[in-house]
Amino acid sequence: MDQHKGVGAKEEEDREEKKTVPEITLRPFTLSDVDDFMTWATDDRVMRFSRRPTCTTKDECLTHMKDLIMPHPWCRAICIDDDGRPVGLVSVMPAPGADVHRASIGFAIAYDYWGHGIATAAVKKAASAVFEEWPFLERLDAIAEVNNTASRRVLEKAGFQREAVLRSYLALRGGKQGHGHV
Repeated sequence: MDQHKGVGAKEEEDREEKKTVPEITLRPFTLSDVDDFMTWATDDRVMRFSRRPTCTTKDECLTHMKDLIMPHPWCRAICIDDDGRPVGLVSVMPAPGADVHRASIGFAIAYDYWGHGIATAAVKKAASAVFEEWPFLERLDAIAEVNNTASRRVLEKAGFQREAVLRSYLALRGGKQGHGHV
């Protein structure tokens, strides 16, 4: 079914544009970030579209940080400048082998910070940084599960364009297969 903008849509867009987005910084994680990391890594509302399982304990979060986050080629904590504590993460993974000119971006934001423009600001900032840091990079893409409309909207607002629907492409938690937008 096609959706069309109705009466009031312009006013809604104007309100969204006037929303004040907190200033953010992106920085590498440290193990001392584990308590903040837990706010989203243990929350099924945040992790439900992730391919990784939801952490259930602080030890699981520490292991995840040590084994996956810290050695990751480009994973940054999304910090709100007023207190410097992480409220999410954004990561960029280069494609393997001869496809190093491509990379994929992903992100997660603590539930209490949804709807504040933080994810969009982080994706924009990360994309800009990674193109500067990796001069060989020519394409940055993202895959969002079809039902994850919030992440798809973040990507659109950050300047990404939908190119395709990849059917049965994503291996989701619990062995389910998902369809992803590229």
